[in-house]
Amino acid sequence: MSTTSTEREPAAGRVDWPAFVTCLTIVLLVSVPLAVFPEAGERLLTTGYDFIADRLGFLYAFAGLGVFVLLAWLAFGRHGKVKLGRDEDQVEYSDFSWMAMLFCAGVGAGLLYWAAIEWTAYYDAPPFDVAPRSPEAAGWASTYGIFHWGITAWCFYCLPTLAIAYPYYVKRVPYLRFSTSCHYFLGGDEESTAGRVIDLFFMIALLGGAGSSLGFSTPMIAACIARLTGLEVTFGLEVFSVLLCVALFATSVWFGLNRGIKRLSDLNLVLAFGLLLFVLLAGPTVFLLKTSLSSLVLMVPNFAKMNWWTDPFTDSAFFRDWTVFYWAWWIAYAPFVGLFVTRISRGRTIRQVILGMTLYGTLGGALFYMTFGNFGLYLELSDTLLVTEIARVSGEPAAIVAILDQLPLAALAILAFAVVSVIFSATTYDSASYILASSATRRLEAGDDPPRWHRLFWAITLTVLPLALMLIGGYEVLQTAVLVVSLPILGIGVLMSVALVKQLGADRPQTARGAQTGDGTPPMEHDRSTEM
Repeated sequence: MSTTSTEREPAAGRVDWPAFVTCLTIVLLVSVPLAVFPEAGERLLTTGYDFIADRLGFLYAFAGLGVFVLLAWLAFGRHGKVKLGRDEDQVEYSDFSWMAMLFCAGVGAGLLYWAAIEWTAYYDAPPFDVAPRSPEAAGWASTYGIFHWGITAWCFYCLPTLAIAYPYYVKRVPYLRFSTSCHYFLGGDEESTAGRVIDLFFMIALLGGAGSSLGFSTPMIAACIARLTGLEVTFGLEVFSVLLCVALFATSVWFGLNRGIKRLSDLNLVLAFGLLLFVLLAGPTVFLLKTSLSSLVLMVPNFAKMNWWTDPFTDSAFFRDWTVFYWAWWIAYAPFVGLFVTRISRGRTIRQVILGMTLYGTLGGALFYMTFGNFGLYLELSDTLLVTEIARVSGEPAAIVAILDQLPLAALAILAFAVVSVIFSATTYDSASYILASSATRRLEAGDDPPRWHRLFWAITLTVLPLALMLIGGYEVLQTAVLVVSLPILGIGVLMSVALVKQLGADRPQTARGAQTGDGTPPMEHDRSTEM
């Protein structure tokens, strides 16, 4: 059973002005110098990436292992049936809407970009000392993207969701902020200096992660528009693409969670999977299905190797350039996704949240790679289109458009791809705007929403950093931004993990009665949890 609550906005006077001003100042301090001194900014970011990836990259591999083991223990252990809410709390959103919102918030248009083109990098420079452009390289090319957007990514997203949702719904902490995840250690004083520092790191990470996401997708959207209109791809067209996304997600965030973000996410999920079905049926269907199955057969027995191989004996730099980048991206994005999924997960159990996020998210990402990625790989292997050459000469966005041009009804397919990309960007950014506004609100009870003007302000402000990063140019710069902002969140992640486990352990005597009801299966009426 699903019910939709009426949105309630707190008074405008409850805006947390210190957090508001600090976050805005950071945006300006980072974006303006990058725009004014792009060459120096690029050198600084590149140096930062090299240092962190080379010296500290192994920490990201350990983080992937740790979060996977912790969530498996929580999902199938004694805490799995703990309800995120009180006895009377019902599931607020249907499974479909819940899945659509968490998926659209978690992946964005970056999924479309990388699903279509990521395989080219692995085919030309595969891992494990495999010969480039060999049949074995093709196998890894069709597999590694599914892995990078798979269960480990959603484990990174799921941990802060639980760490925030438990104190927010069960302990009734009235702050929808990242610092709520450390409630056990903060002792209820989320507005202390330590709490504000944690929230500050979150805001920086969100700005960097969201900025990189839009920086990846905007050139792709611009390339689609250029193909449909005959215009030349210029920085001005890319700026127009950003403004188009801004207009859509600003409108969505103005209407709020139920009338805006929820409806847009529902629509986008239907459109996106409709597009996937078209490519599957109109493209080389048998090849796509066979290659997808082979990818799973290759990935499952090699899951541990792919997760924790740190490339110590070769100079391929595959691990630091790809796995470290992706794990950093998920970590930088994780607090935002955790806060947003917290907001939409009242009434669900810990087990339902873990299994729902990891299974729905992993399956959704895999379907995009199995369809778009393998279609591009088919074109390359059959000599129908030299995708890797186009990517090297004209860039990845041009290569993506060239791939779509090989479909029947190509113009319609490119239009649909562009529309889904714009909506994916919008659903990610309206969620991010909502969470930034929530983080800069002094108190936010369960069911409340930040003021509209507050949400709209952050919807517009979020575009400043992506424009600055796009002005510098190159996805290497975007990768660097993600890695740099993720490092503090990596440390806070350890703190929140300990806080969650200790809080659950401390509350165990109170939750034991609820854990004994039912058999742990999804029906909500059998779940009981802590009440203060």
